[in-house]
Formats: sequence, C-alpha cells, structure tokens
Amino acid sequence: MDDDWWEWSVWIEGTEQELDDIKSVEYTLHPTFPNPVRRIEDRASKFRLKTGGWGGFTIYARVLHNDGSTTPLEHELVLYYRDGTATSA
Repeated sequence: MDDDWWEWSVWIEGTEQELDDIKSVEYTLHPTFPNPVRRIEDRASKFRLKTGGWGGFTIYARVLHNDGSTTPLEHELVLYYRDGTATSA
C-alpha cells in the first residue's frame, strides 16, 4: 500500500454486560465507501468493523440493543502519517 492508504478498525467498548445487551451495530461510513452502511453482529469481536481508506471522516454508529432500543454514537476517525501530521478529510 502507498502512504495514503490506511487499514483501520472501529468497535464498541463496554463492560461484558453492556456488550451482551447489544444485538448488532450499524456503522455508517462516508458515502464514498462501497456499501457505506454496514451491520455487524459479531459479539466476540466487540462488533468490530475492519476496513480501510485514505482519509478521516465521522463514523456514525447505531447500536441496536436486545430490547429493541437504539443508541446513536459517532466517532471522528483521524489518520496520521508517520511524521505525526493528520490527513485532510
């Protein structure tokens, strides 16, 4: 890969009980991604989404709980070059 491509992951942190209460997580990526809405149901990985890209953006997540309720989350993905400078979105 060249210097403008990163492999990255995002997942849910929580107590074992909190993670057990989650049915799935729906991540919404930047619209330039193929299939920008991704649903993860793998509790063992903490609902980890592993992918890659060339720049930072806001990742939106919707946590679907076993009781049917949802929790919206967001995370600002910032990627850095080896010299410590951030990529531009």
